[in-house]
Amino acid sequence: MMSPDPSPVLEKRGRAEGAAVAGDRAHAIVIGSGFGGLAAAVRLSVRGYRVTVLEKQHAPGGRGIVRKREGFTFDSGPTVITAPFLFEELWEMAGEKLSDHVDMRPVTPFYRIRFSDGSLFDYTGDPVAMRKEVARFNPADVEGYDRFVEESRRIFAVGFEKLAHVPFTSAWDMAKIIPEMVKLKSYQTVYGMVASYIKDERLRQVMSFHPLLVGGNPFSTTSIYTLIAFLERKWGVHFPVGGTGALVDGLVALIGRLGGTVRYGAEVARITHRNGAATGVRLASGEVLESDVVVSNADSAWTYRHLVEPSVRKRWTDRKLEKTRYSMGLFVWYFGTKKKYPEVAHHTILLGPRYRELLDDIFEKKVVADDFSLYLHRPTATDPALAPEGCDTFYVLSPVPHLESGTDWKAFGETYRKRIEKALEESLLPGLSANMVVSEFITPQNFQDDLSSFRGAAFGIEPVLTQSAWFRPHNKSEELENLYLVGAGTHPGAGMPGVLSSARVLDTIVPDPSVFLQKR
Repeated sequence: MMSPDPSPVLEKRGRAEGAAVAGDRAHAIVIGSGFGGLAAAVRLSVRGYRVTVLEKQHAPGGRGIVRKREGFTFDSGPTVITAPFLFEELWEMAGEKLSDHVDMRPVTPFYRIRFSDGSLFDYTGDPVAMRKEVARFNPADVEGYDRFVEESRRIFAVGFEKLAHVPFTSAWDMAKIIPEMVKLKSYQTVYGMVASYIKDERLRQVMSFHPLLVGGNPFSTTSIYTLIAFLERKWGVHFPVGGTGALVDGLVALIGRLGGTVRYGAEVARITHRNGAATGVRLASGEVLESDVVVSNADSAWTYRHLVEPSVRKRWTDRKLEKTRYSMGLFVWYFGTKKKYPEVAHHTILLGPRYRELLDDIFEKKVVADDFSLYLHRPTATDPALAPEGCDTFYVLSPVPHLESGTDWKAFGETYRKRIEKALEESLLPGLSANMVVSEFITPQNFQDDLSSFRGAAFGIEPVLTQSAWFRPHNKSEELENLYLVGAGTHPGAGMPGVLSSARVLDTIVPDPSVFLQKR
């Protein structure tokens, strides 16, 4: 297992110019420094809150923490940046420009998809190039592909532009959108919708894999998530120079300039409460911090199961949480090579010989199969400085069942890693074993133990229709007043646009600081 890169900095503080003293400002505590938590901290700071971010690890980023080994820099988790305007908006709110702090570069192809027979499909945002790629596999599917993209655009216009920032705090919020959702056939699965337009099985896989990027099974995830196809076409896929960690560092610095505080090694043991309202947190160290507002960027199931006392939970009881469906787990192997592989794209998806059957093993049977599909990240294709000269940085991600599989990852992890190494050496990375410099991995057990992910599910609650929008844990907690949730496990869901949008929802549901000051 790889431990995060050590840092001597345990706390970062800053104060916005002209900010009032702490006692004159309402206080907001943010639990966790993932992208949802950092975005929430920026938004609350801009609105006038004094913000304290509490992170149990020794560095920021949550699942996006940065690891550094022997000159190699590894982004631990999120690597696909879409809808960059959601980041730009955070800096603009503070009167700054993202481009002055982070250099975002477009990536093309978005993904290079490799089938088990060695054939390749370059997935891009260029409509002409995409039609040509589709035609290479099945000319008869070009018209159906165009109709699928148009359907994706219609779903995007509703699912993202209209609903991603709606709080869904009441059943009425859900009832109002049902007619539109029925019209868009959101009762269909992603694969089912794709299959209604495209006949070639390989192309169906190409157009339906996106839910796996947010923890969903294409054969059970609501077709609302086909909006990702148009979202990527509209804004492209990007990567920041310095890695995704450059965005984390940029947000932490921005929070400091706005007067916020980020504390590391500060594990929250319990959200304190009085008279049905959150009042702050108690740390594992025993320290108690009071606040007017608590925002949890921790996994939503973990928040309710471990941070909120059972006596105050009416909806998200232990029984309810046990019965909820969760996303798959991830096996992620980080490695660096002493040679370069210039023919390997920035993002490569290696599809195994089985598609539906493998996903059924992962999501339904919850068994670790002998075969696998992989996502290979080579960030040095865009930023060579993430590895020593003449070297390459990689991580490879394999979807696996979450911890309900009963897999002993401590005993099995190295065996599984060797399987992946062999597969990569025989396909894209010849000579891999002889050229490897650093090699470490994390498993679903690490997601639970280190990242507080319930059952080691990497993306929280699974995005099936009956666990979407109002049916997910609400951004405004149903259990305690003044408690709010952001991140993958709440609305609208996982993925970078989803977690950033969850913080955006707070603008409409968190009271202005003056409301709390008037009560003092």
